[in-house]
Amino acid sequence: MPSPVVPAARSGPVVVQPLKRRHCAECHAGPLSLLVWEDGAPRCLDCADLGHLVFLPRGDAALTRRAQEESTLSAVVVRFSRRRSRYERQGVLVEESGLVRAERRCLADAEARRRRRARDARRREREDVRFAEAFAAEVRRLFPGCPADRARDIALHASARGSGRVGRSAAGRALSEAAVTSAVAASVRHLDSPYDDLLMGGTPRHEARRLIAATVHTTLRAWRAAPATEAAH
Repeated sequence: MPSPVVPAARSGPVVVQPLKRRHCAECHAGPLSLLVWEDGAPRCLDCADLGHLVFLPRGDAALTRRAQEESTLSAVVVRFSRRRSRYERQGVLVEESGLVRAERRCLADAEARRRRRARDARRREREDVRFAEAFAAEVRRLFPGCPADRARDIALHASARGSGRVGRSAAGRALSEAAVTSAVAASVRHLDSPYDDLLMGGTPRHEARRLIAATVHTTLRAWRAAPATEAAH
């Protein structure tokens, strides 16, 4: 059976958390929680000469970076995501002594890094507020009939950091007309049509969209045509 295509790391070996039960092709130990693919076959960490390393889960970027810096040998640990159809990083394997030194370094400047994170968080909050205001202004420009409070709600929803919504896309960040229109249409779909009720009733998504398309189109056309003086009503 051919080995899966595992992504190459920039430096060092790649270790896999397997989804299936695997046994080492060399010593037959298993099932393995971690393995390395060599010559098309799985190897346990001991047979791959990585058994002396310890696992550091992802989550602390500074500790991970420093642990790799302090380790002569390290490996990236990945696991295949069926939902995303790709390998995703789970952490690293590092030398225990390197991890200890890295932890000491992190403890030494923990307060400075905490203050930096706080400053970065405040900066991102200011950026998010400015962007949401710009997005809302663009909604009002393209759709002058959209009420001001509705435009603000659309902008806040579409541009929420980490949401993956249209406002966080490259087109959304550029305030492209297509992205802004998509955000407004999504708001109309959910708030001004029976779309959600259709979904709850078991109507397939594409069919539900077809059924409410005229409602969305009519609302968007009315908001585009309305004079700006009516926007606040």
